[in-house]
Amino acid sequence: MVTSANPVRGPAQPELEPSLPEGVRVRILRTAHGDRRAAAELASALTERQLTGVDPLPAQPPVLLRAYRQEVRALPDTTRRLLLLAAADQYPVDTHAFLRAVTATRLDTRPLVTAEVAGVAHATAGGIVFRDPWTRIAAYETASVTDRRAVHLLLARVLRGEGESPRRSWHRGAAALGPSRRLAAELRAAAHTARTAGDHALACALVERAAALSPEPSERARLLARAAADAWRSGDADRARRLVAATDDDALGGLLALRAGNATDAFDALLTAAVRYAEDGPGPARTDHPQHAAVHLLARATEAAIYTGDLRRCREAAAVADRLGIVPPGTLGGLAAAFEGRYDDARDLLKAAAGRCGPGGDPTLLIHSGIAALMLGDHTAAATATVRAAASARAGGDGVTVPQAMEFRAYADFWTGRPRAAEAATLEALRQAYTTGQDNGACHLQAALAMFAAVTGDEDVCRERAEAARSYALARGLGLPAALALFALAFLDLSTGRFAASAARLRALAAALALFALAFLDLSTGRFAASAARLRALAGFGPGHGHRAIRHIATPHYVEAAVRTGDTRVARAAHADYDHWARTVRSPDDLALSARCRALLASGAEAVEHYRTALDLHASGTRDFERARTELLFGGALRRLRHRTEARDRLHSALEAFEHFGSPQCAAAARIELRVLGEPVSPVRGADDLVARLTAQQLMVARMAADGATNREIAARLLLSPRTIDHHLRGVFARLGIRSRIELVRLLGEG
Repeated sequence: MVTSANPVRGPAQPELEPSLPEGVRVRILRTAHGDRRAAAELASALTERQLTGVDPLPAQPPVLLRAYRQEVRALPDTTRRLLLLAAADQYPVDTHAFLRAVTATRLDTRPLVTAEVAGVAHATAGGIVFRDPWTRIAAYETASVTDRRAVHLLLARVLRGEGESPRRSWHRGAAALGPSRRLAAELRAAAHTARTAGDHALACALVERAAALSPEPSERARLLARAAADAWRSGDADRARRLVAATDDDALGGLLALRAGNATDAFDALLTAAVRYAEDGPGPARTDHPQHAAVHLLARATEAAIYTGDLRRCREAAAVADRLGIVPPGTLGGLAAAFEGRYDDARDLLKAAAGRCGPGGDPTLLIHSGIAALMLGDHTAAATATVRAAASARAGGDGVTVPQAMEFRAYADFWTGRPRAAEAATLEALRQAYTTGQDNGACHLQAALAMFAAVTGDEDVCRERAEAARSYALARGLGLPAALALFALAFLDLSTGRFAASAARLRALAAALALFALAFLDLSTGRFAASAARLRALAGFGPGHGHRAIRHIATPHYVEAAVRTGDTRVARAAHADYDHWARTVRSPDDLALSARCRALLASGAEAVEHYRTALDLHASGTRDFERARTELLFGGALRRLRHRTEARDRLHSALEAFEHFGSPQCAAAARIELRVLGEPVSPVRGADDLVARLTAQQLMVARMAADGATNREIAARLLLSPRTIDHHLRGVFARLGIRSRIELVRLLGEG
């Protein structure tokens, strides 16, 4: 291909402002087709609402397109006609008919040489390749309406192959001169075919064109709502928002608010829409099964209630379902019953919901099955349900649901001790969430990645991700990720052994890290009274700030803190509720943690027996990481009772588990206990192995740097700041005893 200097793009591509929210940054680059000049132009025009992800982003960069149009207009007419034919074949629907159209009309393709010389496009055996998507759009938009209509009719005429009818209908619709009921009906049918095949982007284009050709305003509104739903399922959130703005569909508005807005507003809109579907029949986005739609809307309202942690709204949704005679997802009633302390009812409802996790099911209901299984402590079932949800979504072309499934899969991966394996999958889900405009889900995934970083000892990554998640969550009333982010920080502070050296810096972060992180910091540094007070205050967190499910997870740690302060009355009260739930749902892991709490509340031989009971129960559970922590506590108790032989066995077992999980801080705590026993402790397993010498994130950064990626490129791939990447590389060099990237390449090559 022969190119000339581009008058629009200089040699240096501008960088986006580092202050842009990550979700907006990712979506701008997607909208700009990766062109940084276009992205910079789009970013410079954003409003405050667009910067926060509430309003859709601009669709096109006008200045850049104006320059590209001038380039195309400077070409000969014969060249422009060929480029128009190729552009209409590719934009906005890819129909793969250019070569057939050229053959059918015996077009002379020699004028394409001019386009190649100008650097606009070049010919290949498969057709014409444009310099970039904006050049293709300019080639299409500079043509007259008459010329565009002619090429669309030509492309429709040659699209006669099996399965090509939706694309043939697209070109017929694009060539229409005005409203046409017949063509609108044809496009609706074609959209249904595309939707059934899982091609929601094509379905969206077809339905949107059908709306433009429909003479009745009410029908146009209905079709635009349908197009918005297809745009959403295709992963194009900005297009979906633009289309929703032209309708009054509160169901779609509620769904978009659930994924990128205020969760409380989302709940109200979704519940209102569910009532309308059930009582009055469908509205603008009607379906043939309004009752089925009402159930799905209640499922989404349940998710909003889960995000906020708002018990009142859980009760409200359950009451509405009962009044309408709708059987809602079991998670809704189960959550309400659990939060109210009706544990027997909660168990039955959650078990029914968790049982609906067969292969090939509805992705939304499978996600709810996973949530129910998590609440019941069955992490194997939770992992199965969420994996099947993602697979079912992919099979139906519904990629937007995949990161939603991963939000809850992360909990199962965390508790079963698979942080390294889960981190890559969660990071990919984070990218998908940002790309598809699901910033609320991305916030939840950021908190999950903070959990994994806490376990694997990546302190800076943990703090960066947790603080980002918490800041975003509090602004949108997302109690679940807000509490989860604090839990990640708490776990980090609990397991690290460098508290004395970093106490001043951690105290300076107290306002941002809030009660939960400070509680665990106090617990691990021996300030048990302060820890108990802060954990007790966690119960008072209102909707959108904390979450009762995360508080439940924290209870065993709270019991430990309260016992250390001598406030056994408060500790026993906290344990009583936790034990009630564990005995009701009969989860081996919850029963094991309850027994561990009982051991902390006892002493001497009685405590030893409770620890033994806890470990017996852990053997039937799935929380391998908590089993190792129980062994660590048990080993310390045995050491204090001078049961040296068994203490050594328990502590060595815990150490081995922590090294397997890749949790260096917990492993260090086990080594300290062993040294107090006078037990010689071997160095870190595989000290000559890079995997053992570096944290998971450091190893990932090191490999990318060795492959030649810059700090900024690594930061973009890992969705972290360049400052954090620089810190990681300095840590890598220090741990490996090297000074340059050249040495890093050599060392990794030898490894």
